[in-house]
Amino acid sequence: MGFRRNPAEIVDIRAEPFNAPLHEPFAIATGSKSEARNILIRVKLRSGVPGYGEGAGSAATGRADQDLELLRARAAGRVLLGKDARSWRRLLEVIEEEVEPRWGFLRAALGMAVLDALTRQCRIPLRLLFGGAESSVSSDVTVTIVPPSKAAMDARRIAAMGVKTIKIKVGTDLEADLGRVLSVRAAAPRASLFLDANQGYSPRQAIALVRRLRSRGVEPMFFEQPVAKDDFPGLAAVARLARIPVVADESAQEPGDVPRLARLKAAQVVNIKLMKRGLLAAYDAAVCARGLGLGLMMGGMVESCLAMGCAAHFAAGLGGFKIVDLDTPLWFQRSLTKGLSLGPGGVYDLSKVTAGIGVVPRGRRST
Repeated sequence: MGFRRNPAEIVDIRAEPFNAPLHEPFAIATGSKSEARNILIRVKLRSGVPGYGEGAGSAATGRADQDLELLRARAAGRVLLGKDARSWRRLLEVIEEEVEPRWGFLRAALGMAVLDALTRQCRIPLRLLFGGAESSVSSDVTVTIVPPSKAAMDARRIAAMGVKTIKIKVGTDLEADLGRVLSVRAAAPRASLFLDANQGYSPRQAIALVRRLRSRGVEPMFFEQPVAKDDFPGLAAVARLARIPVVADESAQEPGDVPRLARLKAAQVVNIKLMKRGLLAAYDAAVCARGLGLGLMMGGMVESCLAMGCAAHFAAGLGGFKIVDLDTPLWFQRSLTKGLSLGPGGVYDLSKVTAGIGVVPRGRRST
């Protein structure tokens, strides 16, 4: 009897830049980004089936930084050569062992590519691997830190897309932030609003903003990361004194942060991001948060439809996410991908994806 080779064996892994300019800066309290300088991972199985993954760091990445990221991704990828993609849980553990936590976005890119290849090989959509609870998710769209007139224009455009929830970046200047939120409310009176300060406020400032908005008839749904990531008592104070649900983002870097957030009542919702520590840690954090009675948010960095599509499968597969924030492909000056994308109403419709993530980088075939 002849030896039969495993069609799910990983035979090739490549890493390359995945860059694109943004049509306008993505400005938040901690800085502004005018270009996405991401990492593309391509996995190839013995059968010839490819898989794709994307990694996006949080900081503005220069060319030297990206070159280092590529070297680290290639070194970690070599450990996966010859491995069976069907042992995907163990492979995600191997990736975590090979890539240190601060390079979580490389963990995400490598894991994403492996799972994309596996589910393409099996001819199932990725969401089924995570449970298949839902077949679509609806994203908010963000108004970044811009003047009130631009915020109003952006809000009208978002409302015209049929998007029901608008996320508003704040955390720089209290008066300017107040004006931005009020402009968005006036321009999109039917939209649900929530705030994201990206650690930009003190507890006193965050509470003051919510109270001043409330006095003007504006009631935000949530307040994401109003204070510094290590200020768990401050998060709890905002939730208690401003009487608003708090979303922990930067404060929830590791799955181990989630029990402490719950114990201190520092957050009511946890923002799950694949880029923080990779897919396995994201899954563990989500399951932990749900078990402790916390709500779930699915977020991301400045990513194309490849990573955002993977996050959409993750959220739909697990189901029950209160907030989905996967809108950054709208900032890309040119699309880097084909296939699944953010549709009318901010919906990622996964029901038409028959295999994998359903996204292919432009210039490459799906098989």
